Amino acid sequence: MSKRIAVIGLGNSLRRDDGIGVTILESLLNNYKRAGIDYFNFGIASFDLIHRLGNYDAALLIDGIASGLAAGELKIFSLDEASFVKEELAVSSHELNLKDIFRLTRDLGIKAKIYVAGIQVQDVGFGESLSKPLKESLEKTTEQINEFIGTVLKSKENCPHTGDTSALS
Repeated sequence: MSKRIAVIGLGNSLRRDDGIGVTILESLLNNYKRAGIDYFNFGIASFDLIHRLGNYDAALLIDGIASGLAAGELKIFSLDEASFVKEELAVSSHELNLKDIFRLTRDLGIKAKIYVAGIQVQDVGFGESLSKPLKESLEKTTEQINEFIGTVLKSKENCPHTGDTSALS
């Protein structure tokens, strides 16, 4: 029996770099679509995402992150490896942020192995275009995520990825 795999783009395309997850999902669909993988654009509507994750063995969430990396830098990690820092003034443009998704999947007993392809954002102000660093790294980032999909998500093993993305650089 083959694994059910989902690749999911998250983000608000009206908030500049916050739309990077959706932009990369579109690029994957146009250039690297793979048979046997379901692709979803959840944009900012992440409540239904929790329900859908229960139908999959593995999922990759593609989203913009603010983690102190260089703008446009990619970090791939499993959701349970993520560390979250409480920010008093943090406001997410999504219905659920990654911390909420992690908490709900754990609380609801969802068994899918969930990975995050987080791209460091520079500008999440209102506007529809990506910042220069994200535009310049878009092709390379899409290729790296496609390689991750091919080597980790599509592997015959049960997604044993440790979070090390050095082979993808």
